[in-house]
Amino acid sequence: MSQPAFVILVGGPPRTPQIRAAPPVGDRERVKIQRGNGYEHFESTDECAEFDGELIPVYRWCYRTFIAE
Repeated sequence: MSQPAFVILVGGPPRTPQIRAAPPVGDRERVKIQRGNGYEHFESTDECAEFDGELIPVYRWCYRTFIAE
């Protein structure tokens, strides 16, 4: 599979976007997105889903961390 432009995010708090830009090539195991005062962390799964005729990887929510001040 070629490098996807997007990934699908599953789980996490309400209103977490389900589709995000793909992580950088060097960091394919996890996706970290900033939400409010913290970060939502997603881990890669072995799953793919079809979106606009392309198979894109699925990442599942695993935990949240807070931004240190």
